[in-house]
Amino acid sequence: MIFSIKSLALASVAASAAAHCTRTYKVQGGEYCDEISASQGLSTYQLAASNFDKINADCTNLEEGEELCLGWPGSDCTETYVVKEHDTCDSIAYNNQVNTTVLWLNNPQIDNACGNVYIGEVLCVHNGVKVPEYNIPEDAPVHSINDVVDWSNSPVANAMPVEQPETDQCDA
Repeated sequence: MIFSIKSLALASVAASAAAHCTRTYKVQGGEYCDEISASQGLSTYQLAASNFDKINADCTNLEEGEELCLGWPGSDCTETYVVKEHDTCDSIAYNNQVNTTVLWLNNPQIDNACGNVYIGEVLCVHNGVKVPEYNIPEDAPVHSINDVVDWSNSPVANAMPVEQPETDQCDA
């Protein structure tokens, strides 16, 4: 039999997820994940999480005309920021008036040191938690975003010395 039970379960999960998308996008020729995320106003993480069944770790398998889910109800972050050279998580949070805890919650792929954020990555900078939630059936195969995306190979945005914020000095 060509299709396994797991393949059918995964297909039903994908069909169920696609049916509940708040918005979708058809891939144009030659596009890549960060480019789609920036042009459509969603984080790179959200794009990967919403399409865990379609996008490979390097985002090299997008096909022209393929329909992608851009967000799910209650977790469609449209307030985004594209990481630039010299950015740090603190500067991104400060400049977008977002608490750093919320920044990390909305972008769970960011490591504790913010060392894996890379130039061109699109982050969610909403001032409330908008990270995608999954409603996957119990019998579906277990996957995580880390099964799909290898974050360790991402270029680092803050490879240069981290700028320390100035602090006020109080006289006693």
